Amino acid sequence: QVQLVESGGGLVQAGDSLRLSCAASGRTFSSYTMGWFRQAPGKEREFVTGISWSRDTTYYADSVKGRFTISRDNAKNTVYLQMNSLKPEDTAVYYCAASTDGRISSYSREYAYWGQGTQVTVSS
Repeated sequence: QVQLVESGGGLVQAGDSLRLSCAASGRTFSSYTMGWFRQAPGKEREFVTGISWSRDTTYYADSVKGRFTISRDNAKNTVYLQMNSLKPEDTAVYYCAASTDGRISSYSREYAYWGQGTQVTVSS
């Protein structure tokens, strides 16, 4: 089992950058596929990006491709989301999630463990 705690959210202006962090507890963090999801008010939770346990595979939603970068440091049990060129439509609660599946999935049901979320607000 793993517990996840996100941090790094905040209020920024359009065009700014933010880096989110997700700290995980548990000795088996390095074996989990990790993902970031987000949920805007009145909308369903959506996949943002994911990274394999070995860091050799990443996958991005089209809406963030070229602007967001996911990375992980297995020695620190932490996964990061670097968000550049932020847009107002990126405003949402961002969630970190862990999956025992070796493949990166864009379906939230494939992720067994979730953090509490961190708010990102981008003003125009």
